[in-house]
Parts: sequence; C-alpha cells; structure tokens
Amino acid sequence: MSYRLVYRRVCPRSFLPFCRFQSTLVVAEHNNDKLTPITLSAITAAKKLGGDVPCLVAGTDCAKVAQEVSKVLGVKTVLIAQNDAYKGSLPEELTPLILATQKQFNFTHICAGASAFGKNLPPRVSAKLDVAPISDIIEIKAPDTFVRTIYAGNALSTVKCNDNVKVFTVRGTSFEPTEVDGGSATSEEVAVSASAGMSEWLEATLTNSDCPELTRAKVVVSGGRGLKNGENFKLLYDLADKINAAVGASRAAVDARYVPNDMQVGQTGKIVAPELYIAVGISGAIQHLSGMKTIVAINKDPEAPIFQVQSSTLHFHVASIHHVHCVNLARFAWLGRCNHLQLFSLTRLCLR
Repeated sequence: MSYRLVYRRVCPRSFLPFCRFQSTLVVAEHNNDKLTPITLSAITAAKKLGGDVPCLVAGTDCAKVAQEVSKVLGVKTVLIAQNDAYKGSLPEELTPLILATQKQFNFTHICAGASAFGKNLPPRVSAKLDVAPISDIIEIKAPDTFVRTIYAGNALSTVKCNDNVKVFTVRGTSFEPTEVDGGSATSEEVAVSASAGMSEWLEATLTNSDCPELTRAKVVVSGGRGLKNGENFKLLYDLADKINAAVGASRAAVDARYVPNDMQVGQTGKIVAPELYIAVGISGAIQHLSGMKTIVAINKDPEAPIFQVQSSTLHFHVASIHHVHCVNLARFAWLGRCNHLQLFSLTRLCLR
C-alpha cells in the first residue's frame, strides 16, 4: 500500500485582503482643461502601493484632460466619463459614478488629492462603501498602513486599515508630482450613472494671480490680524513679487475680511510646506509652525508664540516695514548667510 501526500498552499488569514490583484483608482481633479498638480502627487502615492494605477477623468468635455493623463508616467488606464451632470465636479454626482466603477473593476484602493475636492468626495464614497476614510496622508508604509498628521501637525499617527477597500486622500506637499511625460495609458469609456438630481452647478468666480500656487510655493509670505486691514496686505504683495513668493493669510485675517478665504493657510485652509515662510503679524498658531523649513517672524509683540520656534526674529511694527530691505532680509535669512548681528542691522534698515 502506498500513500501520496498532497500539499495545498493556503493564503494566511492576515494576507487575505491582499490576495486579490492590487489596483489603485486615482480620481482626477481638473477643470475640463487642465489637470491639477495635486492629482499628480496622488498618482505618485498610488504608484508606491504597487499594482495597476487607473485614473478616472469625469467631466463635461474632458477629452483634453484624458489625453494629458494618458501621458502621465505610471498610469495604466484612463477611465473616461462625460456627462453634463459632472459639470463642476459635484460630489453628489460623482459619488454614484465611482461606486459603479468600483463595482465593475473591484479596486483595492481609491485615492484623490487632499484638496477641497478631496475633502468633499472621498468621504461620501467611503460612507457608501461602509469603510473608514483615511485623510491627508503624508506617507505610505504598506498597502494597509498609512501615516497622517494629527493635532494640527504636532504629532504623527500611523493608521492600519483592515477594510476591503482603502479610501484615502494625499497631502500634495508630501509626495512629489509624478512625471507628466513618458506614459502610454490606454483609454476606456465607462458607463455614465444616472444624474442624482440633488444639486446643480451654477458658476464659479475665480481669482487670477501671477503669484505661485499657494500649496506648491517654495516661498510663502503670510499676513495675520496684526496687519490691521486689507490695505496693508499690499506690503506683502510687493514683497512677494520681489522674491517670487505666494501670499497667504491666517484665519483671523480671513475672518476679518482683509483677504478672500482662498488665501487662508492652516488646518482649516490650505496646507503649505515651503522652504521659507515669512509670517507677518501672526501670533503663531500650531498650523503656522508645522512643515516650515525656515521661518522669518515679523511681529511687534515679543511674546508671540511664533518667536519660540522661528528661524529669524524681527521686533517692530508691521506698518513701518520698508519692503525693499525686507527682500534682502528674506534672502539672507533663507540662505543662512547672516548672523544675529547682521540680522539686527538688516532689521534696522527695514524701519523707515
């Protein structure tokens, strides 16, 4: 009598979520003409997960954007959905589309950039899929493990997700945008879902600016309540023009209506991580201290919290700033070419 042993390889229970073929759907953010930079960062994050990276482009006349995405390095397939209901990328209309696409392709991950678009759409998708969304990640440790900031950037949290589908948003400043050339993705039309009829896009009022985009700028000049009024923000605009910087504002300045809310920097505004951050008339809430490589603080209050961590200290009234000398000061501070004595001398030059 002879016996034959048969071995069968069994996938461990802990690895069951990864047994199906891994793929990450990136939901593209665009204006029907051009892709937003944060979507390129989301694609970079998706590539770190391994597996296929399809990209969903939904809009009213988005063939140009779809063509742009098809050339992005790392994207395998461009899923195109065109319908008048998708005008303005309303989340009420895009959610059913993503759910239908997920049902068809069975993605392991769904991601988008952590912009206003990303804060609105992925949570709705997560709720419908009955999974927990993971927002504003800054690092990927494993297909089920992500790092995000908590306590307004004062601490890091490592999150392990056991849901069958991981839905997350990506902080644009934490992932370099992927290359926009070198890809050769195929295009595929996906079925358009019926209009939800819950909302209607009317119009958008956009602000034109020659300054760099705030979330991507290497240099940011930000003003706070200490500027007293919107007129004094012209000082910051002049300075920003000289050093090719973006202009931001604290929540207090936005609430006081010195500037529009699209300039707000911080936990409830735009996340920035510049190489040089010039804080003018800002006390220094936590969100104005995290992610900055070099901080120049300009404030007449020597007890302002920002002076506890700043790279360069200037004690004088904002109204007395002479922007030409501040340009030199900013450049010296950024390049690290001035000691405390030189900094003090430059500070005196900034006074009229």
